[in-house]
Amino acid sequence: MKKYALFFLVLLAGSLRVCADAVLRVGHFPNVTHVQALVAHNLSRQGKGWFEERLGPGVKIEWFIYNAGPSAMEAVFANSIDLTYVGPSPAINAYARSNGDEVRIIAGAANGGAALVVAADSTLKTPADFRGKKIATPQLGNTQDVSCRAWLAAGGLKITQLGGEAQVVPTQNPDQLALFADKKIDAVWTVEPWVSRLELEAGGKAIVEESDSPTTVLVARARFLKEQHALAQKFAAAHRELTDWIQKNPEAAQKLVVAELTEEVRKEVKAELIAHAWKRITLTNEASRGTFEKFVVNAKKAGFLRTAPALDRLVEKP
Repeated sequence: MKKYALFFLVLLAGSLRVCADAVLRVGHFPNVTHVQALVAHNLSRQGKGWFEERLGPGVKIEWFIYNAGPSAMEAVFANSIDLTYVGPSPAINAYARSNGDEVRIIAGAANGGAALVVAADSTLKTPADFRGKKIATPQLGNTQDVSCRAWLAAGGLKITQLGGEAQVVPTQNPDQLALFADKKIDAVWTVEPWVSRLELEAGGKAIVEESDSPTTVLVARARFLKEQHALAQKFAAAHRELTDWIQKNPEAAQKLVVAELTEEVRKEVKAELIAHAWKRITLTNEASRGTFEKFVVNAKKAGFLRTAPALDRLVEKP
């Protein structure tokens, strides 16, 4: 009997050691629509990690920053990250590419915060007005890129990934601002805080806003979710708790967002900018399969999906 007890203790010690050495790799973007990640990342920098304190002793969070969704999804496929905050379109595209095997949405994060911006004196309003015009988006296949192409196509324009009757130009957010200010592009479809920067710093105005549409969700690698279900469950619970805290403490959260974005973009981010952007965003923990059906429709309109697997495995709440 003592031998069995000793064997059990050895196994238990081994499992505790694995837990103590656990590293959780989490991705996000330097966007205000990734509020939860920005707040948590900054708390990690301060040694007051929100997730670290709730995941148990010895669990370390490694943060990875991406410009847009397709890059984050490639990192998921490469097993470089376990979880990421990302837009719905790249998540669904990755789900489709892997026949539903690699990606799971485990929680909502933010709705709204995306818009199509034109110059304040512009007469551009409808898709037809953009014939022959240039519109910048953050990255080919990201949520705003898909929304832009689908909106133009729904308005009767022929749009391809390489051209068409209007030119959609995937451009990193910092570069969009300079090009827009220099009038080298006619419009930008992007997210906060870049929408507000285009308005406040470059004289832009929003003519289309996706106020009720999911902008950010929390995605997990399917294998991570299966193999470390308890850890994923704790992370999802901590994410929901963090969403609630931010909703109740917006001023404190905005200060953390300002500090984190300043670190990430290596340039001072003003509190007024974040307060302006904050008004467009609605935080949420909810994610339901029906909500994402329209993103499949948009991806087909934009030419990113010909067919898509059933979404019955897309949303999985650990």
